[in-house]
Amino acid sequence: MNQYVKHLNRIEFVVTYACTGSCKHCSEGEHSRSGVHIDAEAAAGVVRDLAGQYGITSVMTFGGEPLLCPETVYAIHAAAAERGVPKRQLITNGFFSRDGAKIKQTAGQLAHCGVNDILLSVDAFHQETIPLAPVKEFAAELGKLGVGLRTHPAWVVGKGHQNPYNSRTAEILAEFESMGIAQSDGNHILPIGNARNYLSGYYDMDREYADPYAEDPTDLQAISINPDGSVLDGNIYREPVLEILERYAPQI
Repeated sequence: MNQYVKHLNRIEFVVTYACTGSCKHCSEGEHSRSGVHIDAEAAAGVVRDLAGQYGITSVMTFGGEPLLCPETVYAIHAAAAERGVPKRQLITNGFFSRDGAKIKQTAGQLAHCGVNDILLSVDAFHQETIPLAPVKEFAAELGKLGVGLRTHPAWVVGKGHQNPYNSRTAEILAEFESMGIAQSDGNHILPIGNARNYLSGYYDMDREYADPYAEDPTDLQAISINPDGSVLDGNIYREPVLEILERYAPQI
């Protein structure tokens, strides 16, 4: 086994960069509402292959808005459940439809495929362009089904920093707390992408901010597969993911 990936335990899928929001803090910059997404069957195959070879304990799907491509999300998490991966996580802004029937159906499918930890991205930034009513409806449906659900806000500088965005985020979170939905630690916005353009006034732009999610390239514990199938120096559509990992060598 390749020494650089022998501790691999987490697979992340950026299902699509398409999104229903247009957030000032987004690290990826501007998004369209359509675009490339990971093929469901190929993604499920990656989960099965890696879980059979490594001690995978966590699988995550996110975006963009992953529920614009629900079949891919279902396939990934069904494969993870089939292989006994304990943590099956989805990050979503909760806004993929205004149709109550579709919202209910999607919640049911997520429960059925085995998602057990949903992080709901709600905060001052998402709610500038995303209505709360359908998001709350989605959250309520998940609650009825007993699916693990937490709000997952983005904080400017840090949770304790005093600014209008954080104040508005706290108000929104209180609405979900009244529904019995607790919040995660969330994430601290880095001044990159859209945040560099819209929020730089809150940051020291002469300082270099460390990415808290950066991996040690000599000891990868998580890999992230992009919407076009690319991962590390390969692509899951052109070769088996196990071969990509076996030849991986860090650029150091």
